[in-house]
Amino acid sequence: MTRLIANLLLLILMGACTSPSKQAALKTVPHLDLPRFMGDWYVFAHIPYALEKGKVATLDRYALRADGRIDNSFLFRRGNLDAPLEEWKGIAWVKNRQSNAEWRVQFVWPFRVPFLVIDLDPAYQWAAIGYPNRKLGWVLSRKTALKEATYASIGSDRGHG
Repeated sequence: MTRLIANLLLLILMGACTSPSKQAALKTVPHLDLPRFMGDWYVFAHIPYALEKGKVATLDRYALRADGRIDNSFLFRRGNLDAPLEEWKGIAWVKNRQSNAEWRVQFVWPFRVPFLVIDLDPAYQWAAIGYPNRKLGWVLSRKTALKEATYASIGSDRGHG
């Protein structure tokens, strides 16, 4: 697990030793097949923000809508696995239609946040999500567990592992 956190930090925080003005922008994957990406994704690892703290058994659920936007549900339990399942409902939309890998997500109006798919398993079994300032990041998985070799390799082919 320590290696996973280290790789995630490297992936998201690459270039942290340089000044922000010299830091290269995070690059997304070249193309994301939206219908294939839809469905349930377990939050396997993350650099949490304030609203995620204390949440366990977290899951992101994405569903394409007829209008082209994406229903984004965040399911979780507070504090322990025996707590009741809760759900926050948000909306997402594709910002970069060329790649489909850059979205905007909104759970509370008027706040919108970037969602960048920066690494992706060719079989769509895991994904790494980044945030432009590199202070947030997520590793998502279709299953509740990933093999150590798999999560150790996340970001390595993009020069981050």
